[in-house]
Amino acid sequence: MNSSGTTATAELGLRLVVPDRTAVPLVARLDYTADDPYAIKVAFHTGEDEPVEWIFARELLTVGIVRAAGEGDVRVWPESGNGERTVNIALSSPFGQAQFDAPVSPLAEFLHRTYEIVPAGREGEFVNLDAEIEQHLLA
Repeated sequence: MNSSGTTATAELGLRLVVPDRTAVPLVARLDYTADDPYAIKVAFHTGEDEPVEWIFARELLTVGIVRAAGEGDVRVWPESGNGERTVNIALSSPFGQAQFDAPVSPLAEFLHRTYEIVPAGREGEFVNLDAEIEQHLLA
């Protein structure tokens, strides 16, 4: 895991849950930056040339460690079994669906680092609204 004063990154080992088959291990890279304080970018390395990228609300992942959260395209919920605490992440898009599980501890450690960079409730202080509006007007 790496972090600076404004960014945090981590590699997270997780498993792709495949019905009626053994789970497939994968690695995901998590990226957080104070420039986009509400979001965490997750790049799933699936063996293809380019990773599959999703953007999650930081709060969704945080709540999902403790209780079920999300609806629609992204759902996150905790699970305990065999003495191991995991978090499940279910993704749905027009291109398909996937479910992953990951150990809670490294995800919680990464999230903790993001809250050291931008504390909960202070995200708005890190958003430059003028730059965001200008970017959208020029697009």
